Amino acid sequence: MKQLVLDLGAEPTHSLASFEVGQNAEAAALLAQFAARTSREHFAYLWGAVGVGKSHLLKALASAGGEAEQTRARYISPFSIESEFVYSPEVDLYLLDDCEKLSPLAQIDAFALFNEIRANNAWMVCSGNVAPAVLPVREDLRTRMGWGLIYQIHGLTDDEKSAALAAAAAARGLTLSAGVIPYLLSHFQRDMRSLSDILDSLDQYSLETQRPITLPLLREWLQAEAKE
Repeated sequence: MKQLVLDLGAEPTHSLASFEVGQNAEAAALLAQFAARTSREHFAYLWGAVGVGKSHLLKALASAGGEAEQTRARYISPFSIESEFVYSPEVDLYLLDDCEKLSPLAQIDAFALFNEIRANNAWMVCSGNVAPAVLPVREDLRTRMGWGLIYQIHGLTDDEKSAALAAAAAARGLTLSAGVIPYLLSHFQRDMRSLSDILDSLDQYSLETQRPITLPLLREWLQAEAKE
């Protein structure tokens, strides 16, 4: 079945509250402790397939607590500049995303950062597409990524996605006709960010056309998108 890939627009706001927990309740509870700096564990590693929400969680931790707290957390991608990998006394939570993409030089910097974080009793959460034991990085860095708690982040089941989309629609005051959500789940990218953004676009199109969100409206919107 052909998958429709859309330009989903601006990067959304990330928060722990907007993460659909599903089977990840224990990991979500731990990350709330990291956000509050109350976790006894100072290191955690999250792994899972693309689209399950790993980057969402790390970016949510980076912005938790509002502007006053954001300077105490630092989100680091594999492509961040070298200075982002340097420990800073004013930062006590480091969030290293997509560890499988770290270059050899970035791996050296990450290794040094791990050691500084541990020496200064700060916190760190990393993510990758596989568990640390099989992560394609240097052995000493792989060992450090396994220092703390390790959680596989599971994607939502179809039933959980349906419930989440229905709840999101209700929160927006939208009424979706029968068949809209099953159609979204069977014809579009299946990660929650993509599905939520499609719902936003449908909401906007519904307002513009002054029509309820039904399967005919959805198909009409698809045709309009395809022509642009």
